[in-house]
Amino acid sequence: MLMIDIVFPDKNEKDFIELAERIGYSGLVLVYSNKGDVPDINKFETKLKLKTALLAPQKKIQSARTKSKLVFTKAVEDNRFAFEKSRPDMVFALEEAQPRDFMHQRGSGLNHIMCRFAKENDVKLGFSFTSILNSSGMSRAQIIGRMQQNIKLCRKYKCKIVIASFAEDPFEMRSPKDLMAFFVEIGMHQKEAKDALKNI
Repeated sequence: MLMIDIVFPDKNEKDFIELAERIGYSGLVLVYSNKGDVPDINKFETKLKLKTALLAPQKKIQSARTKSKLVFTKAVEDNRFAFEKSRPDMVFALEEAQPRDFMHQRGSGLNHIMCRFAKENDVKLGFSFTSILNSSGMSRAQIIGRMQQNIKLCRKYKCKIVIASFAEDPFEMRSPKDLMAFFVEIGMHQKEAKDALKNI
C-alpha cells in the first residue's frame, strides 16, 4: 500500500528520506516556501516516490500554480477564500488557526459551507501530527477536540482528508502505523485513516 508523508526540509532532504525509508513510507512530499529552494529530486538515491510542493499564502496560490503541480496552504483564521476561490491542493492545520472556541462548538476552522466547497473543488484537508506534537496541556486538548470535530465534518460531507507528520525536523516524523493508530484513537475509522495516508 502506498503510504506518503509530508515534510518541510531545510537543506536536509537526505535525513528525511533516510528516516522515511526506515520507518516504512513508500513516498514523500517535500514542501518548500520558495521555488528557488526546490531541489532536483532525481539526484536522491532512494526507492521512495518523491514529489515536491510549494507552500503559498491563500492570495498567492494561483501564482504558485504556475511553478508547481502541487500547492498547499496553511490555514488562517478565515479559510473560505481558499476553499471557494483559490483552490489549493490542500489546506492543513485548520485546528491551529482559530484564536478561541465558541460556546457550543469548537472553533475548528471548518464549517459545512467550507466542506461543501472543499468537496466541490477537490481541496483536501490536512491533519498535522506536528500540531499535536508541538502543543501541550490545554492547547493540545483543544487541538485534539477541534480535530475530532473536523473529522466528523469531513465524513459527513465526504471531503478528502490527508494525515501526515508535516514535520519540519526529521525527529518530528512518525511511522505510518503510529499516525494511523493516533487518528483512529481520536475518531477516524480504520479505512479513513489508511486512505488518508495516500490521498495526496
